[in-house]
Amino acid sequence: MNSSDASSSAAAADARDPVRSPWPGAPLWIALGALSVVFHLGLIFHGLTPALISRPLHMALVLPWVLVFAARTPWQRISGLGLTALGIAACGYIALNEDALSGQYGFIDTPLQMAVGLLLIVVALEAARRAIGWPLPLVTAIALGYAALGQYVPGEFGHPGLPMASLVGSLTIAEGGLWGKLTGVSVSVVAIFVIFGAVLNAGEAGRGFMNLAGAAAGRLTGGGAKVSVISSALMGSISGSASANVASTGAITIPSMARLGYPRSLAAAVEAVASSGGQIMPPLMGAGAFVMVELTGTPYTEIMAAALLPAFLYFATVWLGINAFATRFDLKPVAAEDRPAAREVITTALFFAVPFAILLERIFHAGNTPQYAASVAIFAGLALLAMNAELKVSGTEFRARLAQAALTAGRQIAVIGAIILCASLVIGVLSLTGLGVKVTSAILSLSGGQLWPALLLTALACLVLGMEVPTTAAYVICVSVAGPALTELGLPLLTAHLFVFWFALLSTITPPVCGAVFIAAGMADENWLKVAGKAMALGVGLYVIPLAMVAHPALLDLDSGVFAALATTLGVLIGLGLVSYGLIGRFAWWLRAALVALGLGVIFVPWPV
Repeated sequence: MNSSDASSSAAAADARDPVRSPWPGAPLWIALGALSVVFHLGLIFHGLTPALISRPLHMALVLPWVLVFAARTPWQRISGLGLTALGIAACGYIALNEDALSGQYGFIDTPLQMAVGLLLIVVALEAARRAIGWPLPLVTAIALGYAALGQYVPGEFGHPGLPMASLVGSLTIAEGGLWGKLTGVSVSVVAIFVIFGAVLNAGEAGRGFMNLAGAAAGRLTGGGAKVSVISSALMGSISGSASANVASTGAITIPSMARLGYPRSLAAAVEAVASSGGQIMPPLMGAGAFVMVELTGTPYTEIMAAALLPAFLYFATVWLGINAFATRFDLKPVAAEDRPAAREVITTALFFAVPFAILLERIFHAGNTPQYAASVAIFAGLALLAMNAELKVSGTEFRARLAQAALTAGRQIAVIGAIILCASLVIGVLSLTGLGVKVTSAILSLSGGQLWPALLLTALACLVLGMEVPTTAAYVICVSVAGPALTELGLPLLTAHLFVFWFALLSTITPPVCGAVFIAAGMADENWLKVAGKAMALGVGLYVIPLAMVAHPALLDLDSGVFAALATTLGVLIGLGLVSYGLIGRFAWWLRAALVALGLGVIFVPWPV
């Protein structure tokens, strides 16, 4: 199964709603989801919990969802139950023996521990395979094979060899590998924001996003498409998944654009591009921002400040692209009778504005950590679940929404957790074998010690890897091997990470594997290649803006130079507008080529600020 298939199956899983359908065992899964929510929130308020307790218990909560809940056949369900039981027992062994294992420094000394360690690795691989398909587990299996047999690899890419007791132990009974920093981020940060998004989505926040977007952009030329851009930007920041965003907002925006007479390929492309941008949209940026905090040591607020202007440029370029398409098609605004009334906009906007305001106040004014601030905002969101869009309280709806939030949170925490656990094994192998250093040296050698060739090599690696594994995993793996090479060539650490993160997103709209495009094309009943062509033209900023970050450091330096940052943003936006009209506008081919060349020149030719 490739990543597009995985995305499609994930969307299908999201559509299956045990709360509102007679799906067998719904109360059990709702209870398990509630347990996952209570566990992860409890860790925030409980204080410091040893990694070898919290992280194995996190994995234990992941396994039932990906191995049993997502099972499609009786055999998958039976085998999933067996693997879940064994996996939970192994995780329990680690948590119960945390004191003793901490003193072994990653070296296994009994056959039982070896069996537990091997079992945990196998279960982690199978959980990731069932969650997202074969590619990431295959990459991980190859990495594990290299760790075990790398002493037989000739040349500089070989390694001296690792005793099996040390290799398996370092990956499974120490604070590395499965239980490393990346899993810690999944436990203490990513899970909290997944719960936050699930609570908002269970209530009227999604309707609030759509209403606000409709009021802001519905009356403009191309209003239907621009509503999609705004609503998907808002929704995507909390969902952290382009595919999930397409499946949710696209169910409304794509049919509405089709009713307005938009070409189906364009309607699907707009949704795919807008949904992909959600992962680069502050203040949340899905899971990637919090992984970046851990990997770079940069405060969350600094990452948000650096990411803000590039994200604005991305969505502004999409907006200009819609205007350019308006020169080729009659892109009508949303009819007045279909736009929401002002009262409805205000009341439904409260359902996301109140939790967001609390989140931002706790982070920027009170100085709380992002995960603590999100935990406080979650309780506000839970209280709002009791009210509907007319601000009337309903106990029946409240219970149904609580159940939906628990179910969604449990499932999404598990899918992301399975991905991160598997990727953590790759990071552990890179650290144990020194392979990351060797790949860094190879990049430096191939690029001739020059930054721009190294950037292009890294971008290519991100695109290829991103086609096979989810965005966050692609970012983590790519930045682990290529990031040191970029920083050694003089690129600031945060710039290197943002560059890699942006390019890891390319696969959402770039053929041959473009998950967001496949889902949007299916919803629009249109040929996916037509959708991909328009999506790449609309989303040209995704290809150009990361390079502009490197060419113009002021773009990321909003904190220390507001005027320079804004002037740089304006210059890059003018260039992107020219490129967008050159790719999309209805002009002679030579004029279009000239606009693209002029736009790239404006962006990349140095100018004084």
